[in-house]
Amino acid sequence: MIKPKTILNYHFLFILLFALSSCEGKSQGVSERINVKPQFFTFHIGEQTIKVELSVLPEERQKGLMFRENMEPGTGMLFVFEQASAQKFWMKNTRIPLDIAYFSPDGKLKEIHAAKPFDLNGVQSRSKNIQFVLELNLHDFRKQKIKIGDRLNLTEIREALIKKGLNPNDYKLAL
Repeated sequence: MIKPKTILNYHFLFILLFALSSCEGKSQGVSERINVKPQFFTFHIGEQTIKVELSVLPEERQKGLMFRENMEPGTGMLFVFEQASAQKFWMKNTRIPLDIAYFSPDGKLKEIHAAKPFDLNGVQSRSKNIQFVLELNLHDFRKQKIKIGDRLNLTEIREALIKKGLNPNDYKLAL
């Protein structure tokens, strides 16, 4: 005869295992989207061409360039936001010295700031009207001859969003 206490213990164990397996599935979904091989898109800023990863989803934006050891010259990460606002980027777990550039909703480069690895203070935009943020290696904007006033090609951003399975309308980038 099985004791009631033993049945209760098995019941509790079953519930615990079920709960853990449910949590594991959810966290794997996020990890799978973040830890996939980087997908690069070619963008133009003014006359220059760069290759960037597009960081659009909240979990992509949160991770950014964390834990990377290096980044090829002329490559970077472009963050796209649904709404324009003031932006502040920090360097938590970011090992690469970066230039952080802030762009207005019409794609105009407004500001470029240097950021030090692991700096938790953050780099605040002066403008409150920033919708795109581009991170390149430190001094790469100068080396690539990208300057204040140059513009991102918004059509290329729209096309990249579509390739990622996202709706450009959600980012106020309707075709």
